[in-house]
Amino acid sequence: MKNTQYWLVKSEPFKYSWEKFIEDGRTYWDGVRNYQARNNLKEMREGDLVLFYHSNEGKNVVGIAKVVKEFYQDPTTDDANWVVVDLSPVESLKNAVSLEQIKGEESLKNISLVRQGRLSVMPLKAEEFDKILEMGS
Repeated sequence: MKNTQYWLVKSEPFKYSWEKFIEDGRTYWDGVRNYQARNNLKEMREGDLVLFYHSNEGKNVVGIAKVVKEFYQDPTTDDANWVVVDLSPVESLKNAVSLEQIKGEESLKNISLVRQGRLSVMPLKAEEFDKILEMGS
């Protein structure tokens, strides 16, 4: 049995919102044009859990998704450098968890969301993932 890995992905709500994601039921995560974020996509495995974060407007974690297909060529570009994974929504958080709340939580001070604000796909440790879920329940 493989170990579940945990991730956080960011989307600007006006480009792709959590509500639209729920409506779609599944999507490929495209538009990643940062090598570190791309490498993180390549590390994702089917069944991994992913926090969905609204960036720019809102700035909060709003739901949980899971990886349902591992990386493949990004269909929005011919450039073989870029990949996507398929995600499906699992559930909405009862309460969105804001960036301010996350920054105020000592155990989360080292996560990429706080340290590397521009990174759109980032790994989380299991305890960081669990802490954010607890904050959102």
